[in-house]
Amino acid sequence: MEKIAIANDHAGTQLKTELKEFLEYYGYEITNYGTDSDDSVDYPDYVHPVVNSLTKGEVDFGILICGSAQGVSMTANKHKDVRAAVCWEPEIASLARKHNDANVLCLPARFLDEKVANQIALVFLQTEFEGGRHKTRIDKITSCWA
Repeated sequence: MEKIAIANDHAGTQLKTELKEFLEYYGYEITNYGTDSDDSVDYPDYVHPVVNSLTKGEVDFGILICGSAQGVSMTANKHKDVRAAVCWEPEIASLARKHNDANVLCLPARFLDEKVANQIALVFLQTEFEGGRHKTRIDKITSCWA
């Protein structure tokens, strides 16, 4: 069973709750680091625990949700070995995994309905990295941390 760390800010509470239920139905083990309230919060406070859990190997993937997905993506990508991708349709999620070995899915809650978000998450979690020439490119991204 794959382990997923999930978090959200106030804009993503409802979508996170629905997505969490959906993924648990499909057998994923979910750790919720997000807020369960619609009260305004600062998204970095919720992003860092997800990413730390991922980089420590405690979970297989991260999912982050905020209004546009940009803030959570920017924050997550400040961490070494994190490749956070903003995805708004399943094909983008597939390419993020196949070509970029993305390990954090970022969803824009204000621009997705539940059905599309669920589909994006499943595609993201079920798509394998292709490696090959894409691995060479990924290595060039991570070399800046050396």
